[in-house]
Amino acid sequence: MRVFAVAAVGVLIAAGASACGGSDGSKARGATPPASAAPAKPKGRAPAKAAPQPIVIAFGGDTHFEGQLRSRLANPATALGPVASTLRAADLAMVNLETAITTGGTPAPGKEFTFRAPPAALTALRRAGVDVASMANNHGMDYMEEGLRDSLAAIKRSGFPIVGIGRDADQAYKAYRTTVKGNRIAIVGATQVLDDNLVSAWTATGAKGGLASAKDVPRMVQAVKDARKGSDLVIVHLHWGQELKACPLPRQQELAKALVDAGADIVVGGHAHIPLGGGYLQGRYVHYGMGNFVFSSAHGETAKSGVLLLRVEGRKVTKAKWKPAQITGGLPIPMTGAAAAAEVKRWNGLRACTGLSARP
Repeated sequence: MRVFAVAAVGVLIAAGASACGGSDGSKARGATPPASAAPAKPKGRAPAKAAPQPIVIAFGGDTHFEGQLRSRLANPATALGPVASTLRAADLAMVNLETAITTGGTPAPGKEFTFRAPPAALTALRRAGVDVASMANNHGMDYMEEGLRDSLAAIKRSGFPIVGIGRDADQAYKAYRTTVKGNRIAIVGATQVLDDNLVSAWTATGAKGGLASAKDVPRMVQAVKDARKGSDLVIVHLHWGQELKACPLPRQQELAKALVDAGADIVVGGHAHIPLGGGYLQGRYVHYGMGNFVFSSAHGETAKSGVLLLRVEGRKVTKAKWKPAQITGGLPIPMTGAAAAAEVKRWNGLRACTGLSARP
């Protein structure tokens, strides 16, 4: 992977990102000129489809609103702190929402940590410039069936795009589709991490709601093939790996290859609570772990954070950059200067054990 100097992040964003929208963090998606300025359409011929433009996609890691972060939801516009400017500047931004969206429910049995947040969490993500999130993770159903019903209801009311969770398997594995600067994008979310005693209860089936499980590899492969149809770019967001392990597990590497073979262009994810390496597999981009992002208990090594910025042209990731941050008080604070340069160098070295290439 070609890593840019930290000072070049503005160049990367400017090259592919659209202008920020209003105070709610919405983004312009390629505004249409006034009708008076538009050229006349040839009679009897369908208008030509505009060529897709290069875009920048931003990925953040594990996000919840526990502890000191809960009070920040009182002001959703500033809940994610200074990192929001990076998210808003990208053409598309995504995070892993590692919490149930409920104020009720029963904590999952046998779990040491259970996370939940009120529906204001979805508002906070939107206001920070996040465009889509995955709830397919080992905390997405922390408050069991009632929490799932509340989460699905909150998602429906808000209209905020969430992948990897649904009223049944078809909805949980279904791709979220959007068009950004002429690029038809499909995003699938799933988790490879589920507590053994909760796999059955949490996995969505044809008869009940739950999460999309990446343990079912044939179903994941089919989900990617379905997403490939009618799309220019397919992204798969996964919860995978082993906590605090800086190298991918064999099952991660096997799944990444299967999904790339099925048509995925970008495969990203997290769970380890520390950053892992990324790079190219058969010309497609894979990143094994974004680490924590907005996370109340982060400290020491688990406080190393950042935003992964990918410049995409067609189906190809042409540039990749890690914009490092240090989590303080639960919020990722962007790093600058020599400290940022040193962290980028360290992060770049994490690729060594991934089997991925630095370039396509």
